[in-house]
This record gives sequence, structure tokens and C-alpha cells, in this order.
Amino acid sequence: MTEKLIPTTVVGSYPQPDWLVDRAMLKAHIVPRVRLTAMWRIGEEFLEQAQDDATLLAIRDMERAGIDIVSDGEMRRESYSNRFATALEGIDVDNPGKVRMPSGAERAVPRVTSRIRWSGPVEVRDMEFLRCNTARQTKITLPGPFTMAQQAQNDFYRDPDEMVMDFAVALNAEAHQLQAAGADVIQLDDPWLRSNPDAAKRIAVKAINRALEGLTVTTAVHLCFGYAAVVNEKPTGYSFLPQLADSTAQQISIEAAQPKLDLGVLAELSAKTIILGVIDLGDQRVETPDEVASRLRGALGYVPAERLIAAPDCGMKYLTRDIAFGKLRALVEGASVLRRELS
Repeated sequence: MTEKLIPTTVVGSYPQPDWLVDRAMLKAHIVPRVRLTAMWRIGEEFLEQAQDDATLLAIRDMERAGIDIVSDGEMRRESYSNRFATALEGIDVDNPGKVRMPSGAERAVPRVTSRIRWSGPVEVRDMEFLRCNTARQTKITLPGPFTMAQQAQNDFYRDPDEMVMDFAVALNAEAHQLQAAGADVIQLDDPWLRSNPDAAKRIAVKAINRALEGLTVTTAVHLCFGYAAVVNEKPTGYSFLPQLADSTAQQISIEAAQPKLDLGVLAELSAKTIILGVIDLGDQRVETPDEVASRLRGALGYVPAERLIAAPDCGMKYLTRDIAFGKLRALVEGASVLRRELS
């Protein structure tokens, strides 16, 4: 990892260009769990080339902003989870399941009809492309095993925990391929840990450890309260967080800016490096560097600067590109302010 004090990174996503995706459709189908191919504005013949071009834009924006550990912006994804989840054996992509939302509307979800198995690389080309197009440290994300299980309709497993573990085994196979492709950081996005904390306490850490088994690169787990584009009011504490101290992940990534998180909870993760969300994506205003530095400074009572990484909250893809870039610049400048204070 970078030896800079308080390095900067992104959670994963970055705004996809309007020429690549129908952003109105994207916002109407926030975080689709099954494929949403209709959102792509480019035909299948040229889609991969267009996604590559968009990825280069995302990488260059992160580099221009000064981000130390960059991602590919998840330009090829409709959501953080659906591309990987629906590529696994055992998911019936032609006949999805349905769940009824609190609003009464039905939502399509992956339907598990046989044993979950990894059948081949899903994100490896993404990682190879990223590695070939930046000299900076790189991060790539995968949906977490608990989250994928919670988002699916189980029509096969008698024991739901067995399904979680099979998702973990599939993730492990993919993660080893991503490591070989040059990833410096592999992050599991597992936000549903806080949605069903009782089940998470039973199986989540075991599944995370299985998903990360045997990896030698830096590993991280991210959790949050939902995208700012969807969730306006957020709690100030996580129902599942201290338990991650027992995971093998070296880094824990949490959003803290929009929910105004009580940072005292970080004391329970004393052995971990903390990726701290200090950019509020629910606010269209670009923060000042001093605001960012103040949010980071608040963590230093619980986390030494040597184990603190600055990041935005998650869900940058729903911002406009100019606002997203401005917020990344503020992140870099704010971390620099605090770095100078500590030097």
C-alpha cells in the first residue's frame, strides 16, 4: 500500500457519462439486483469499447484529483452487485424472483435454483484494463457474500447459511483471479450486514473470511446505510460493525459523513485500517478542504493516522461528474491539510 500518511481512495463507483447510460433510467431503478441492459445507450457491438473509454475518463479524473488508490469507477456495472451475482452458476437469469417492497411495488431479484458456483472470470478484464492504464495503487470491488444472499430469492437451499458460504466460495475463486490480474486492494461491498444483524452475527464473518481466504493483497470490507440518492435520513450508528474486528480483512470501509456517524465505534476496530467516508454525497455542495480535514481529525481520537484512509461516502455514480470531481479534489486537499498538521 501507499506509504503516504492518510492516503485517499474511492469506495468504488464514479459517475457514468450521459452518452454511456440513460441516467434517468438508472435513477428510476436504483441499485438493480437483476440485469438492466436497457440503461446502456450504446449497442452491444460497441458497448465494451464505450465502457473502456468511460473507464479511462474515470481513471484520469481520479488521477487529476490526486486520489492515491484508484478504481475503474465501475463503469461497466449497472449496480455494485448485479453483474457479478447474475454471472454465477445457480442463478436463473431468465426467470428472476420477485419481492414486494414496503411501497407495495414488486422488485425483480436473482433467483437461486441450484447450487451457487463460480463458472469463470467476471471482473478480471476490468482489473487488467485498470492495471494497464494507471501507475497508481488500484482497488477493485466485489459484492459481499452475505449481501448477495440477502438480495436473492432462495428456491434451492434448505439452509440459507449454506447459500451464503457458497457465494463466499465463488467470490474467493474470482478474488484470486483479480489478485493475479494486479489488484492492490480487493474490497467486498457488504452493506446488508446491517440490514439483518442477527443473521449476520451467525454467518457473515465466517463467509467474509472464506471469501478472502488465501489472498495476499490488501483486503477490505465496505458497509453503509444505502446510497444518498435513495436514503436521506440515516442512523448515527451501525447495528453490525464491531464484529468485523474478527474478520481477516485488513481494512474496514464505512460511510460517516452523511449519517454524522459517532466515531467512537472505531475504537472497537483497533486492529484494522479504517477507510473513512468524509464526503457527504447527499449534499450537492462541494466541501471545503477544512471541512474534510475536520471530519478526518475527528477520527484521530480512535484511529492512529497511520491506519486512516480518506474516502467519500459511497454512491458517487449518482452525482454529476463535475460535482463528483470537485468533491474528490476537496477530499485530497482536506487530507493534505491534516497531513501537514501532523508532519
